[in-house]
Amino acid sequence: MSRVLLFTGKGGVGKTTLSAATAASLAAHGRKALVVSTDPAHSLGDALDARLGSEPSEVDGSDGLFACQIDPRGLVDEAWGELRGHLRTVLAGAGVDELDAEELTVLPGVEELLALAEVRRLASTGPWEVVVVDCGPTAETLRLLSLPEAFAGYLERLFPTHRRVVRGLLAGVAGTGTVEKWDATADALSRLAERLDALRTMLADPSSCSVRLVLTPERVVAAETRRTLTALALQGIRVDSVIANRLVPSPGAARGAAATWLRTRRHEQDAVLAELTGIGEIRTVDHRASEPVGVPALLEVAEQLYGSEDPLPGAAVPASDVRGSLLEVSGSGRGLDARYSLRIALPLADDTELDLARVGDDLALTVDGRRRLVALPSLLRRCIVTGAEMDSGGVTVGFRPDPALWR
Repeated sequence: MSRVLLFTGKGGVGKTTLSAATAASLAAHGRKALVVSTDPAHSLGDALDARLGSEPSEVDGSDGLFACQIDPRGLVDEAWGELRGHLRTVLAGAGVDELDAEELTVLPGVEELLALAEVRRLASTGPWEVVVVDCGPTAETLRLLSLPEAFAGYLERLFPTHRRVVRGLLAGVAGTGTVEKWDATADALSRLAERLDALRTMLADPSSCSVRLVLTPERVVAAETRRTLTALALQGIRVDSVIANRLVPSPGAARGAAATWLRTRRHEQDAVLAELTGIGEIRTVDHRASEPVGVPALLEVAEQLYGSEDPLPGAAVPASDVRGSLLEVSGSGRGLDARYSLRIALPLADDTELDLARVGDDLALTVDGRRRLVALPSLLRRCIVTGAEMDSGGVTVGFRPDPALWR
């Protein structure tokens, strides 16, 4: 499995250029690298000064750099057509009108989901050591990265995991028809579930997949970057680097209107970066006089971005994960007098909107409108939530034993 680096950021911050520059640098350092784009803007080919197709091809003038532009529409026609046919069969067997069944199988987000599945296929089957992905703007990327889990949840509710249950359900709604038809549908659904599970595993594994956030030193963009860090942490996806692009050069002691403008603008940019405390090291790239197009120009950008360092590991940014070791339980007292606290580490801004709710054995955590279910440790499943406190490093939830469940 190749290492996957996902580049994203607010529209227009230069993520396409930096993802292409990173891939070009990796190839120049002797690593076979593939850079792909899931962004509908199709600007990766412009940055590389190359004509790209849906299949990887080596970029002229490079040494081991391959690139392609993923075509989600083509993937829908190829990969989704079979499953849509099976789902129409299920719905028709359940008494749904043929026209309605056709509309119900056009699922929102399926193009993006298949694009992400294509990235995983390329990473798991290709000869590349690294696959660099030029994603769409942050809002689209967050939606993209949440799709595998969302689709898996819907699929599990509609068609339970156990194949015999699925087969029985399908046969039950069919009433008529051959068993082979329903078996084919069950097999197609099982394959979809396996692909979704593989995508979720890839995204949650920091050793195989991480995100690099690109921003420009502007307050609006910086605020979105903070929210993106929190949202990715909530999904359990690691951010390994934050890159500030297009810093204007310092004019030094020069005088004149142009120097004054540069000095004022750079002072504002430095102030914005100084406010981005608590997110780790921020790499910077200067604003260039000419647009970097083509491999040689991209290598110059990469040299400033990474210097003599290996572009692969990236700067470690403490992106919190609501699972694993970042879910900490502490407590004191005994029996019904005991008090416990659950610490969920998340990077939170002062204006973060937070909501907590208990849903069975889970804690529903909603941050700025994004919701995630956090499975409670067994000890806390027998407790009642007493309150919660929030700070820049996360959320602390208080618990006390539930007399009805405590033994």
